[in-house]
Amino acid sequence: MDNREAIGSWLSGPRAAAEEMGVDFGYRGERLGLPEEGPGSVARFGRRLGALFVDWALCVIVAYGLITRDGAHAVENWALAVFFVLSLLTVGTVGSTPGKRLFRLRVVAEGGGRLGIGRVVVRSVLLCLAIPALIWDRDGRGLHDRLARAVQVRV
Repeated sequence: MDNREAIGSWLSGPRAAAEEMGVDFGYRGERLGLPEEGPGSVARFGRRLGALFVDWALCVIVAYGLITRDGAHAVENWALAVFFVLSLLTVGTVGSTPGKRLFRLRVVAEGGGRLGIGRVVVRSVLLCLAIPALIWDRDGRGLHDRLARAVQVRV
């Protein structure tokens, strides 16, 4: 066996190795009945990260400008509280935060439609814990979205 082939498969990861053996994973969102591309398809990581950055920046500005002013040490904690409220209110009502709206994303229930308030609370709490958002499934959904039975889609 050629060593370069073994190293290449190791660097490509387990998904590439499984695909070489004939496993068909399909596209992201196929198991959820979503289209592969365009409106309604699963949002890509880059867009979700951009939306998160915009939302976090807004929350830091609000926390610093309205709540802490001089206490720079408390800004991050207050920003997290503002982020939780922002997520709860905006995802619960219109389905997207300001950052998601800017990046043309929306949070919907797995079967389509809006999330109920209970699912929005679960999703927001888990998102603020950060770790669940860093664990993804093969559809690219974070654990916070899986447990809330939600999916972020392109508009």
